Amino acid sequence: MVMKTIPKSYTVAAVASFIVLVTYLALFSSVSDLRLIPSLSSSQGLFITANSIYPNRDFTVVVVNPKEWWMPRYMDVLGAFSKHKTILLENENASSITHCFTSAFVGLISHGPMLIDPIRLPNSKSLVDFHNLLDKAYNTNLSTLKSQKPRLILVSRYGNVGRVILNEKHIKEMLEDVGFEVIIFRPSKTTSLKEAYKLIKSSHGMVGVHGAALTHLLFLRPGSVLVQIVPLGLGWVAKTCFEYPAKGMELEYTEYRVNVGESSLVEKYSKDDLVLKDPIAYRGVDWNATKMNLYLKEQDVRLDVNRFREHMNKAYEKAKTFMDIDG
Repeated sequence: MVMKTIPKSYTVAAVASFIVLVTYLALFSSVSDLRLIPSLSSSQGLFITANSIYPNRDFTVVVVNPKEWWMPRYMDVLGAFSKHKTILLENENASSITHCFTSAFVGLISHGPMLIDPIRLPNSKSLVDFHNLLDKAYNTNLSTLKSQKPRLILVSRYGNVGRVILNEKHIKEMLEDVGFEVIIFRPSKTTSLKEAYKLIKSSHGMVGVHGAALTHLLFLRPGSVLVQIVPLGLGWVAKTCFEYPAKGMELEYTEYRVNVGESSLVEKYSKDDLVLKDPIAYRGVDWNATKMNLYLKEQDVRLDVNRFREHMNKAYEKAKTFMDIDG
């Protein structure tokens, strides 16, 4: 559970007829590659908390010290959680406002990274139900977004963030030759979540290197294809962060494991070095920042086009089947 203390200037008195859920949704404002990712995870935590304690949606979401950039992006989602309007508690007006509720719950319940365990919820809600809540929030109509080919979202990493596809242009051309309609998606802190949701929901699959932006899998329709490109040394974290959630979302999940020759680390280390030869042994039990950054920050990938084509031919067949059935 993530906890945040309410400033003393806020008064919460037990005199009202409904319940408040007080949560600090702007807690993770600058932890990840992208600001949107932690907040999507926080929204998922709010979904778990609400369905654990207030499954009838009879509560009010109270956001403490909302960040200026955060609220325009997530108010649509917050509005779908509750029957009542969201309350924003900001430092500049807190001392003059009193909000009265019968009780308050501070913090978020978590089932693990990107996970919702139906067994632990009284109403057996799952990640699919969380996707449906997003659909309600963004009210997306796909009738005008039909495609003649399976639409594939290629999640693009760029800059000095690590895990960049160095031959992305050639990969895009290959994917188009396989038969996909390929759309490059480069999310940033200014990306409209509603537009991103509309685009990704209209697709039949998504492919990208392991990283925070793959959290957009929550926007895919159940039955869509997700291909996670797993760089050297990141197999265990790829499984935890995205394989388990993808299966919980009922996606057709596959992963493409980068080999030594496709990793940029081969230019820095000998092939006999444990970094390349046995990443698990190199990592050992001490998964510290230095080792983590080596595989996450210092590594880019140059995919073997022919090898990757074989993998994506299978993904195409799954995406085509999904398109033929679900449109």
